Amino acid sequence: MIILEVLECLFPSNMAMLVWRMMRGMLVLGACKMMLLEFCPSQQHECLGGYTASNVQYTGTGITADLKLAGRACDFYGFDLKDLRLTVDYETESRVHLKIYDVDEQVYQIPESVLPRPGGSVSARDSALAVLIVENPFSFAVVRKSNHEAIFNTSGSDLIFESQYLRLRTSLPPNPVLYGLGEHTDPMMLLTTDYTRTFWSRDAGMVPPGTNLYGNHPVYFEHRVKSNATHAVAFINSNGMDININNTKESGQYLEYNTVGGIVDLYFLSGPGPVEVARQFTGVSGKPAMMPYWGFGFHQCRFGYGNIGNVAEVVRSYAKAKIPLETMWTDIDYMDGFKVFTLNPESFPLDKTRELVDYLHAHDQHYVMMVDPAVAYQDYPAFNEGKEEGIFMKTASGSIYRGVVWPGVTAYPDWFHDKAQAYWNGQFSSFFNESTGVDIDALWIDMNEPSNFCDYPCNPPEEFVTATEPLEPIIPASIANAQKLISEFGVDSRHSERGISKRGKSDKMKGLPGRDLINPKYSISNLGGSLSNHTVPTDLIHANGLAEYDTHNLYGTMMSATSRGAMLSRRPTKRPLIITRSTFMGAGAKVGHWLGDNVSDWGNYRRSIRHMLQFASFFQVPMVGADVCGFVGDTTETLCARWATLGAFYTFYRNHNNPWPAVGQEFYQWPMVAEAARNAINTRYRLLDYIYTAFHKQTVDGTPVLLPVMFLYPSDPETFPIHLQYFYGLSLLISPVTDEGSTEVTIYLPSDQFYDFHTLKPISGNGSYITLTNISYTEIPVHIRGGSILPLRVGGANTTTALRKLDFELLVAPDVHGQARGELYLDDGESLVQEATSEIEFWYNGKTKALEMNGTFGYDAGVRIGNLTILGGKGSVICVLDKTLKGGFTVDIKEAKCASV
Repeated sequence: MIILEVLECLFPSNMAMLVWRMMRGMLVLGACKMMLLEFCPSQQHECLGGYTASNVQYTGTGITADLKLAGRACDFYGFDLKDLRLTVDYETESRVHLKIYDVDEQVYQIPESVLPRPGGSVSARDSALAVLIVENPFSFAVVRKSNHEAIFNTSGSDLIFESQYLRLRTSLPPNPVLYGLGEHTDPMMLLTTDYTRTFWSRDAGMVPPGTNLYGNHPVYFEHRVKSNATHAVAFINSNGMDININNTKESGQYLEYNTVGGIVDLYFLSGPGPVEVARQFTGVSGKPAMMPYWGFGFHQCRFGYGNIGNVAEVVRSYAKAKIPLETMWTDIDYMDGFKVFTLNPESFPLDKTRELVDYLHAHDQHYVMMVDPAVAYQDYPAFNEGKEEGIFMKTASGSIYRGVVWPGVTAYPDWFHDKAQAYWNGQFSSFFNESTGVDIDALWIDMNEPSNFCDYPCNPPEEFVTATEPLEPIIPASIANAQKLISEFGVDSRHSERGISKRGKSDKMKGLPGRDLINPKYSISNLGGSLSNHTVPTDLIHANGLAEYDTHNLYGTMMSATSRGAMLSRRPTKRPLIITRSTFMGAGAKVGHWLGDNVSDWGNYRRSIRHMLQFASFFQVPMVGADVCGFVGDTTETLCARWATLGAFYTFYRNHNNPWPAVGQEFYQWPMVAEAARNAINTRYRLLDYIYTAFHKQTVDGTPVLLPVMFLYPSDPETFPIHLQYFYGLSLLISPVTDEGSTEVTIYLPSDQFYDFHTLKPISGNGSYITLTNISYTEIPVHIRGGSILPLRVGGANTTTALRKLDFELLVAPDVHGQARGELYLDDGESLVQEATSEIEFWYNGKTKALEMNGTFGYDAGVRIGNLTILGGKGSVICVLDKTLKGGFTVDIKEAKCASV
């Protein structure tokens, strides 16, 4: 061997062999690097070789090729796979699918049952993109045909495809403009030097920047400044990974995937505009689920209300303060000893809980409860029935794996089990029964990374429970005391032959045999430590033969899908509203997401904006919002007032905080906050049909309901890093005050016509920053983009049911040419399949002074359009319309009854 020969030149022969062995074992890596840098093994896997392509076939709609390992195997983080297969499919004019996988198809791939694939086929000639193959050494590039720009180029870096390590690198232009790759709370426009995004779901309390959080969405949007074109790359891989973005003298600017398994499975989306890319991504992620109209109302929750009387008092207090409350939520303190599918008989007796739910329903309000995945390992129906059906995750010995969560020792449902859905349906049907249980209207699911309080290996879990102080966050304290553990089951959490996968060769796409499923040699930058720490062990094998090592990041989304099925089994005709913590690509097709256990401080208030935009704009999870006023720690009056106004411009608007002794932060606690909330909710409710229409549009074609400023002004570089302003729909620019103690904010206005939503006064943006002053703590700056028509309700209401009975008015904000348009979508607000809908368009022509309404008018909303307000530089004009929403019309404004405002 060459290295050994070099060492023999430097050392006596016996010493040379010893040094070589030490180097091979990485025992003296640091000294080695100092003595003989160019010959030392690198922790970055700089083994050269890669693959050679052969038998390259161009089919007219794609490409296929065989890849063979070039040179010797490095076997650095596992063994190198010698024979691979490349497939390229031009699926649509804007989407290309590229896969590199082992010829025997043993390496794990995400099941289509979890993430359905779009398919499709078009001629390569009709694609906006072309894939170019270099055979030796193998590399590929994806090129935009219109300008011959490579949007992805692996040349200069060898593909590494090992049993427990995958590396693929693409070069990037200098100073790239990148977004996505979440979940994270880092800047929206990603850092490009020494930056790593780690993908491994964890219980990420306080959502710290620079770390892996609850969910995983390995898709990035890149905007090329020179060509003013945007594209996206989606990586369909659920294994733990680091994505490194760096700029070095040796390699230049690059983005590099480093995973502990899986295959290369990439979708390239051509855009060329950022909104177009977002729409195209829904072909991969699936279209988002539509939510019920009432779900866009205001929600209230707290972990630690303690008893049903306190919950009822919150409902009464909101009514007394005249702050509209649409939905009341209860955290896990309703449970008996934190056991899912139980009520605490003392503090949440069934009769009293049902009484509150009946009261809420009688007043057109709603009720939601939390359900965690982990089931208490105790003698009660939820556990006994799950054990009988065999649906809990098991160790290699066949025993139920036991971890520790809120109720103490717990078992975890295996969502891949073919009886898991029926089990979950049964629990929901019983506990949430309309006649005999708690008739919830929506669902909140948590702790589904899955979380495990116990340090790995958590053996035995009883010792962890005994050594841990009992959690007593609420009154009465007895709610936190779990029942005595059942010992007679004889279930053992220990693993036999720990960590070694023994899958047979005939199994397709389920993972290679012989892998170390606990301690892979490549270690991702998981803040939680080892892969199995504070979660379930990664060597557990699911009922369908897949390893938790490969599917860990899917757990939350699979629980979401199963929970959606359970909610539909209860109410088959109603749209489910489900809010989850852990997500994966495609989750938005089933659920919404709250941004986790944030902190009551100004930093988290600010970061909530970019965190929210990730999900709605890039990941197609549009029902999203942070805990308003913050969850961890004590909020303040001014912070909560500002947050009440910002939260009104989330899609999911909920106040939630942690247990006593933290201060209560219901909006009625302070006069200033109460006023801010009344103002904010009134504004939100007047805009609710605009919001509902924009949200519906995302479910139909993927146009984001929330957009970074850059999405609408991609040719303006000043907009690229902006993450404290955003558009709600295509018409409203939201610019909250973001500094503590401040009553002013400096905002950016692109070169366009805008109008102040509150004063209706015009303001011409010229691509510069302006400072808004004297902004009350009860207000939030909102500007209307010129060219918009907003359908508004004539006022606010206490509930969304009452709101739907109010008439509309139209607010016309012409652009610089005097033109404007808008949309309005109407349906019954809750049916999964709508019997009738209306999809209405409004057009205004400032030259002819005409307003036109056209579209489809299948749904009778039972209300009218009362007035029309036209904004302008010489002041606003209000006109009487008094038109129904049952058919189109054209109005000559010159002949209408109008008056200056």
